[in-house]
Amino acid sequence: MTSVIRIAAVSKRFGPSTAVDDVTLDIRENEFLALLGASGCGKTTLLRLIAGLEQPDSGAIFIGGDNMTGTPPYARPVNMMFQSYALFPHMTVADNVAFGLKQDGISGAALTARVKEALEGVELETLGTRKPDQLSGGQRQRVALARCLAKRPKVLLLDEPMAALDKHLRERTQLELMALRARLGITFVVVTHDQSEAMAMADRVAVMEEGRILQVAPPRELYERPANARVARFFGDINLWDAAAAPRRPHPAGIVAIRPERIHMSRTPGSDTVCEGTVADVAYLGTASTCFVTTTTGLTVRVLVRSDEGAPPFTPGERVYLTWPASAMMALDP
Repeated sequence: MTSVIRIAAVSKRFGPSTAVDDVTLDIRENEFLALLGASGCGKTTLLRLIAGLEQPDSGAIFIGGDNMTGTPPYARPVNMMFQSYALFPHMTVADNVAFGLKQDGISGAALTARVKEALEGVELETLGTRKPDQLSGGQRQRVALARCLAKRPKVLLLDEPMAALDKHLRERTQLELMALRARLGITFVVVTHDQSEAMAMADRVAVMEEGRILQVAPPRELYERPANARVARFFGDINLWDAAAAPRRPHPAGIVAIRPERIHMSRTPGSDTVCEGTVADVAYLGTASTCFVTTTTGLTVRVLVRSDEGAPPFTPGERVYLTWPASAMMALDP
């Protein structure tokens, strides 16, 4: 698949701190790539380097095969939607969308057509005369998105685009972004710290830590085959133990990992019981509960129990028995 962006051995420092550390990454044409990581991991700095808002200290960034090093933001075939949306409060929705196009010298019927097309793309064509303070948070976000799309970029960069939205609006907006990407054929690069958001939207996810990329892969691969314990810890709930202390030992060194949903918990022992323990706490999640079990050897085991399994809910203090197949355990490097 063709790469629309090539990040080649890029580093960026701010004083003594290294924000991006020798990152190499190919972003494919028409893919939805998520940069995922905790606050301060370098993901937003990497996005700003692609946009041209920062310049690398070393390495190069290519967009569409052209070296963009030193090229200002306005001359790059990308557009960036900021977390704050950065709408002009004194302008109407239509004027906000038109602003960047006017800066590019577009006017008259061509300008009107581009604004109309962009607003229709985000389903705001009836709200062009409103001001930003007359819109909901989700509508303001879509105005910011329309303003970016109006310029017809090859790549759309989004910095925590749903951070200010409530859960239901965030889920709906995720679906809208995915449908929009499919319809327009634009490459999306989104920065997020929310693993569920990355899993729901992205074709591939680049997990970042301390300025480096730990692993780049589709969400399912990251979840089922993490490259190391650091990726496993960040991408989904997981139990991580030192291999020497694990109830089942796949190898004598390193880290052992198992997802909570792969563990079966019962009130009676069986021939295949791996370990036993006591329920320390229960977190009710609606469709499931997370039970925290302290084993007789002192390990804490997180177990996901579906609410529709029929048995009475587990409660703190109960004696329980845990079972899982050996194939469910992953041996990982730290």
